[in-house]
Parts: sequence; C-alpha cells; structure tokens
Amino acid sequence: MHESATRAAISVENLTKRYEKVLAIQSLTFDVAAGTTTALLGGNGAGKTTTIAILLGVLLPTEGRVSILGEDMLRHRHRVLPRMNFSSPYVDLPRRLTVAENLRVYAHLYGLRDVNRRLRELGEALDIASLMKRPLGNLSSGQKTRVALAKSLLNEPDLLLLDEPTASLDPDTGEWVRDYLRDYQKKTGATILLASHNMSEVERMCDDVIMLRAGTLVDRGTPDALIKKYGRKTLEEVFLDIARGRGRADEPGAVTTAAQ
Repeated sequence: MHESATRAAISVENLTKRYEKVLAIQSLTFDVAAGTTTALLGGNGAGKTTTIAILLGVLLPTEGRVSILGEDMLRHRHRVLPRMNFSSPYVDLPRRLTVAENLRVYAHLYGLRDVNRRLRELGEALDIASLMKRPLGNLSSGQKTRVALAKSLLNEPDLLLLDEPTASLDPDTGEWVRDYLRDYQKKTGATILLASHNMSEVERMCDDVIMLRAGTLVDRGTPDALIKKYGRKTLEEVFLDIARGRGRADEPGAVTTAAQ
C-alpha cells in the first residue's frame, strides 16, 4: 500500500440520489484511501453508475456531500476535475474520428502541452500506435477498450475511475492491462476506484471492496476478509450472496447494512 493511503482521496457522506419516485442511492457513506485500489461492486441497479456519475460531477446528489482529493465537489469541482479521469467501454467516443483525433480532443480539454509526446507514449504503452489513424468505429471491442483506457490516462490522473477496464479483452491482454495499471499506480501513487463484474480481477487488484445493494452499502473489507467472513471460497460467491440478499454462511437470511 502506498504511503499516501493514510489520506482519503474520496470521501462520501450521507449521499442520496432520487429520480422522482426512484431512490437510486440512499445515505451512502464511505472513504477511499489515497494510493489504494478499491472496488465498487454490486448487481445491476445497485447504484454503482449513479455513484460514479456523482463522483465525476456529472450528476448532482439530492442530499449529502462528496470530497475528492480534498476538494468539495459541489463547490470546487473545477479544481479537482483536471486531476481525475474516467474510463468505460460502455461510453462511446465519436466513431467517425480517428483514434488520434479522439485522443487529441481530450488532450486539449485537459490542457496538455506536449500532446504529440503523450500520444506516442500511450500508443506504445497500450499497443495502440498502429490504430492511431483508424476511425474509432472500425475497431474491435477490445481495441476500443484499450483506446478508452488511453483516454483515461492522458492527463496522468491522481484519481482514476474505471468501469470494467478489461471488458472485451482476451485473458492475456486483460492481465497485461492490469499489470500496466498496477505499475502506473506504483509509479504515481494514484488512487483507483474500480467497478467490475470480474471478481477474479477484483481479488487480484484491489486493497478494499465496497459492496452495494439497492443503493446502500451492505458490507466492505479486503477481498480475503470478505471471503472469510461469508465462509466462501471466492469473492464471486460472496458477491452472489450479497446480490441475492443472503446473509453470511453462519447467519442465514437477509444481508444487513454494515456500519464500517
């Protein structure tokens, strides 16, 4: 764990988001220590996407507060947005633009000075140099995932929010990407918040796991601690217990919110 982990890179307090009659998240409170990799997990409808959108400043919460890298996101998000970035294979970049054109647009939005140098670095590091002149719409799903990751690393962020970072990648390329992210974190001390349905990936990458169900935090801990607590062999089994509302192996019944 990086020495900066004693500080909170993300601090969420009593976060609630309502869409008319739908309560997407309710009274959500958690911290993410700086320099760590933390997983935000839950089944469909658990509130992961809403939470990430609020952390990015894309959505305003109905109630609660969010602090990112020491700044209040409701009042001073302009101070922190240049220091963070986001990647998701489910958010399309303009398909008619080439890979290089897409990356240049975002590089200028982040105020990068030497754009050509940064594109060369990422092209080599993520093995997309040969794709730079190709329209994004002509790429495979795996290639698009690597381009999305390159976009998220353009500004060398202190906080990286990743949604399914290895989706559509073959196992070898997926492990290569995970190694790259671990090396990036070790070099920079960056904080990574990871949403993934790949529990093996979470076990290998994450220092901490936050489990959501129906918009609330139901449990959290290290992957090993959660596996032991629920009496399971893998984190995937723990995930299924929580997603289906089952209790721990020694406590049959519904999972209750953990006050941690």
